[in-house]
Amino acid sequence: MKQLLSLAMIFIFFGCSTSVAEEDLKQLNGYWEITEVTFPDGNTKDFKVNPTVDYIELEGLAGFRKKMQPKFDGSFTTSNDAEPFTIERKENIFEFHYKNDMSEWREQIIDVSNNTFSVVNETNVTYTYKRFEPINANE
Repeated sequence: MKQLLSLAMIFIFFGCSTSVAEEDLKQLNGYWEITEVTFPDGNTKDFKVNPTVDYIELEGLAGFRKKMQPKFDGSFTTSNDAEPFTIERKENIFEFHYKNDMSEWREQIIDVSNNTFSVVNETNVTYTYKRFEPINANE
């Protein structure tokens, strides 16, 4: 019985832990839309329709994030504003590190795949994104 319990605990520990490898980070490149925000108290806010998407461009461990407004013809409008970031590794954890003239903040990358990614910020708010798929009304 003890062996079964020990085995179950090991499975739960390793099965529930997520780890992001450095080679996974290149999947962050592209257009993303937010799908859910989870607050520290467990409440969530779902996003069904988004007027903006985030464009992330990453080269090595540095890049930028930019807000884009998709149009029905498949193109985007945007301003020239972009939020530069670096990705820092602390032990086996990767974090976005943003810094501008007005503030500085971090977001821990908790999951990255080809179609989704999630981050948690310093106030324990989790943001979940899915890859944006444009709708082209001209097709």
